[in-house]
Amino acid sequence: MTILVVEDNDLNRELLARRLKRKGFDVVHAADGIEGVRLARESHPDLILMDMSLPGMDGWQATRVLKSDAATVHLPVIALTAHAMAGDFEKAIEAGCDDYDTKPVDMPRLLGKIERLLALREPRGDSHDPV
Repeated sequence: MTILVVEDNDLNRELLARRLKRKGFDVVHAADGIEGVRLARESHPDLILMDMSLPGMDGWQATRVLKSDAATVHLPVIALTAHAMAGDFEKAIEAGCDDYDTKPVDMPRLLGKIERLLALREPRGDSHDPV
């Protein structure tokens, strides 16, 4: 399973990637929303961890772009934010996120959310099977 980590902070991105790799995930990462959207389209990850405070195109807009594109609408997105404010969960869901978590990351809690969303996608079947 591949997870796309969209996070502008180098240290946070590398730490999260290392921890996910230790749990058996392949990890692709992007430093901003524009790169995140591009990599989501190119690498077809199984799930996206999206920081909401990104330079250029923020995570809110990047998620809206992904969820409005037929090629990426099915990708589960977990919003990550260090600025947990009242209403952020609702804002994340409204933007198209499938779940929401706060930073600093509580890895067991985040892994539970990842596993739940990935389980909802299985069984995926072959993409070449007729519908």
